[in-house]
Amino acid sequence: MGAASSRLEKALGEQFPEGERYFGLENFGNTCYCNSVLQISNQKKKTGVIAPKRFIQRLKKQNELFRSYMHQDAHEFLNFLLNELVDILEKECKANKETPQNSSSNKSSNGPINGQPNGSHKEPETTWVHKCFQGILTNQTKCLRCETVTDRDETFLDLSLDIEQNSSITSCLKNFSSTETLNAEDKFFCDKCCSLQEAQKRMKIKKQPNILVIHLKRFKYIEQLGRYKKLTYRVVFPLELKLMNTVDNSDLEYSLFAVLVHVGSGPNHGHYISVVKSHNHWLFFDDETVEMTDESMVQTFFGSAQEFSGNTDNGYILFYESVAKTS
Repeated sequence: MGAASSRLEKALGEQFPEGERYFGLENFGNTCYCNSVLQISNQKKKTGVIAPKRFIQRLKKQNELFRSYMHQDAHEFLNFLLNELVDILEKECKANKETPQNSSSNKSSNGPINGQPNGSHKEPETTWVHKCFQGILTNQTKCLRCETVTDRDETFLDLSLDIEQNSSITSCLKNFSSTETLNAEDKFFCDKCCSLQEAQKRMKIKKQPNILVIHLKRFKYIEQLGRYKKLTYRVVFPLELKLMNTVDNSDLEYSLFAVLVHVGSGPNHGHYISVVKSHNHWLFFDDETVEMTDESMVQTFFGSAQEFSGNTDNGYILFYESVAKTS
């Protein structure tokens, strides 16, 4: 990538952000799913190519799912990576707290370590992964007989949204949070009524994450075909996003900073690329290739308005970061 990296440095010139590194990643046969998610570097040079061989070896050792040379799912890799990072960071934090120095300094003659009463519940460690990506969903169910509302919270690191033809992220989020009626065989057991009752159910975002990751469900199982099919639907995703109809009383706004794109007509083959915004510049990453691109390129990944189209470069995972609201 010598010539390509030189072109990138020349294109940015004096505008090359101080401290930034734009590196391509070598592909080891089928590792574009990994490269498109990573695209990070701490090298001394500004541009070039890295061969993340040890990372791939560790990945295959840790998870047999990625050991084959078949086409892999970048969303599955992202989920595995974030959860694995959480496990590693939590273990490191726990190990640091259990060192002999900490243990002796926190012991008291008549009490437990760290002042925790016997049998008490310790809150899980909050890592930088949680601070960046974690939000809270509320599953809200209302009994239609006694009108008692039951809330059940759950954390999330990304949102997976069903998609429809010629839709938008806003409409997908609205459908995600739409009210569903539970009746017939799907009735809800109400603790107050002590019986199965008709109810209304909806999902809302209780706490918004600092970085919102949206996964578009482009691979759908079709019973008639007996296999998964890729949906190349046109789904518009804006550069600026507000979670309307999904969050109560929220003025938090998001700005798009990265799009992971699936290239190909089916779920079992294809390629992954990504476009990333850095210091007001949009960059195109395709394994070893890193090039400057224009903001308008993002629109080419919305999808196709027709079911059968030659355009198979579709936005698959979207990355939004929260921005401070200007008064």
